[in-house]
Amino acid sequence: MKLPAIVHKFSSPQNFYVMAGKLIPWLGWACLLFMISGLYYGLIEAPADYQQGESYRIMFIHVPSAWMSMFVYMVMAISGGIGLIWRIKLADVVASSSAPIGAAFTFLALATGSLWGKPMWGAWWVWDARLTSELILLFLYLGFIALQASIEDPRNAARAGAVLALVGVVNIPIIHYSVEWWSTLHQGPTVTKFDKPSIHISMLIPLLLMAVAFKFYYATSVLMRARNEVLLREQNSRWVKEVIANES
Repeated sequence: MKLPAIVHKFSSPQNFYVMAGKLIPWLGWACLLFMISGLYYGLIEAPADYQQGESYRIMFIHVPSAWMSMFVYMVMAISGGIGLIWRIKLADVVASSSAPIGAAFTFLALATGSLWGKPMWGAWWVWDARLTSELILLFLYLGFIALQASIEDPRNAARAGAVLALVGVVNIPIIHYSVEWWSTLHQGPTVTKFDKPSIHISMLIPLLLMAVAFKFYYATSVLMRARNEVLLREQNSRWVKEVIANES
């Protein structure tokens, strides 16, 4: 199976570098706009919860972080698979650039979840199915980063990382459905219910705004990291030398 010609065109390191450079400012400003809006409506406009009081507001950071931890891992695994099958260098770059960002989102989800769990459960940590599988996801990210760092040849490192990422995909549905498959302390789904979200619209809107803001943050960050990685890997290419000469 061959990829369309347009995919190969935009996966060219030089074309990607130019295109990403144009997109980053727009994505960054979009991230800032949604972030400010989400924080304003979430921390100021949204009412206090009738059970949890003001402490529930950490949800506006915790929930989007948890969503992003799974989303970024899927992007990393898919990119790794594309690089493994079709040998597209840019896919390997996206996978390696995504890993530290995904690890940061996962750590943030665990940290904010712990802060939220203390007043709700009376404990900073419990070996809950959702929390444990999320912790495993953090280890998968760290394992991916460590594995690639331990292999000098970039191509071999990309292949090894891709295999690990693809194997780890099995953990994603476990995280998502853990609250439905097992009896846990973690609350069930409130936004992704098929009938209707069991969350008030005044809380749902800032939550979705923050989710979009985190998406734009990831897009901005991964493009910035990928551009730097492309320059590093293509440092002996003529177009990179021209870029460095023009920017110096």
